[in-house]
Amino acid sequence: MQRVVLIDYGSGNLRSAEKALVKAADGRAEIVVTHDPDVVAAADRLVLPGVGAFAACMTALEARPGLIEAMTEAVHGKGAPFLGVCVGMQLLASRGLEFGETPGLDWIGGEVRRLETSSPAAKIPHMGWNALIDVTAQPVTAGLADGQPVYFTHSFAFFPRDPAHVSAWADHGGRFPAAVARGNVAGVQFHPEKSQGSGLALLANFLEWRP
Repeated sequence: MQRVVLIDYGSGNLRSAEKALVKAADGRAEIVVTHDPDVVAAADRLVLPGVGAFAACMTALEARPGLIEAMTEAVHGKGAPFLGVCVGMQLLASRGLEFGETPGLDWIGGEVRRLETSSPAAKIPHMGWNALIDVTAQPVTAGLADGQPVYFTHSFAFFPRDPAHVSAWADHGGRFPAAVARGNVAGVQFHPEKSQGSGLALLANFLEWRP
């Protein structure tokens, strides 16, 4: 049975994410919540959650000895599929521009910057249900149709340098990436664990993904 590691670095909605992964796995995978570098390095799949500010989350990740190195070994050394959620997706960027400039993991080139809206009705932070648009055929977002609602809560978004790395968009007074992917690395700005059927479908896709 494959082992899916949900990375615990003190920043994320771990319990809800764990429950959603267990439900999506339906007995086909073991879900382990840990920050143990040895367990992370040996994972078959990894999920990185995140709630809060980019700089705080990156600092928390770096504060766990050997954790980033173990993630890198699993993802780039072994080719384990990786999913970042919300700020966990944003940390894939080269840098974040929230409260100054903070280097990210740089696994997908680009930057995290504040949402800009052209509509007074589009309040920041962006909280609640919104529709996906321009969903691509990338395996993690497979079956998620344009117009399908998912749940967001954020004020910043990750804009990859190469638009080809965006696998779905959303619009909140202006377009922003809702999902990204490059090789065996994927991320979603929305919360699958709060997105009901759409979120469970995405997690099930991730658990079956063979990059």
